[in-house]
Amino acid sequence: MTLYKWWPSPGALAAEAYFTRSAPQLDFHDTGDLRADLIEQLTSFVRWVVAAGNPVAELIGAAQLDPELGAAWSASYGLPRRELARERLRSAQRSGELREDADLDVLVDQLWGACYHRLLVLRVPVEESFVIPVVDQALYGAAAHRP
Repeated sequence: MTLYKWWPSPGALAAEAYFTRSAPQLDFHDTGDLRADLIEQLTSFVRWVVAAGNPVAELIGAAQLDPELGAAWSASYGLPRRELARERLRSAQRSGELREDADLDVLVDQLWGACYHRLLVLRVPVEESFVIPVVDQALYGAAAHRP
């Protein structure tokens, strides 16, 4: 009964524990060097996901079936983390490191979405060696010429 007094489901309790433990490891710094900051933050994210292990995938999977957990994940972790990234990217736009018309949501999706895709869909290891190519691809693209 005490559990349900404070958390709507066991998954929501597990998610809160995850959010609390992950926050210090996933701080987003602004040193004035966007590429370095993205590499540092995404590397911290990958280290955290690898260290946390299967519970991250299990929490995300459970959030698809548990509305309270899904709401907690989005409100307490997903959306705030996304906004931290967007704040850093907006700073890079102001300083001229990113184009003013860069779609920040797409950039966030490219960076973190690539990691979540490997973790949840492909179920292959998410490794630190993946970070620099993902950051460079997101920042500099793959096309020989911009249309």
